[in-house]
Amino acid sequence: MAVRAIRGAIQLDSDEREHLLRSTAELLAKMMHANDLDTADLVSILFTATPDITSEFPALAARELGLGDVPLMCFVEMNVAKAMPLVIRVMINAETKLERSQVQHVYLRGATRLRLDIAQ
Repeated sequence: MAVRAIRGAIQLDSDEREHLLRSTAELLAKMMHANDLDTADLVSILFTATPDITSEFPALAARELGLGDVPLMCFVEMNVAKAMPLVIRVMINAETKLERSQVQHVYLRGATRLRLDIAQ
């Protein structure tokens, strides 16, 4: 087994706590499903949020999904001029039998524009 990094992102409609939690949970579930991951496969999960997101920590959505024993960290994304607003990015580090080329990165809603080359 190798440790692979699985990327994902979702653009929120607004910075509202419940919307953030639902959207982040949706992204995590789709990332795990697309890569056939079980919670035991997870090494850690990193979250970033653009500076305009302040309603809640995205990691709380992971805890509410039962991932409280997985190391989780949240960061603020760089405040780059003209960057897409209201975006949560995720990097799951997981043990998997997948080759790097087989990893499915998941970009949802407006965030698909961030990586048109790999978005599902």
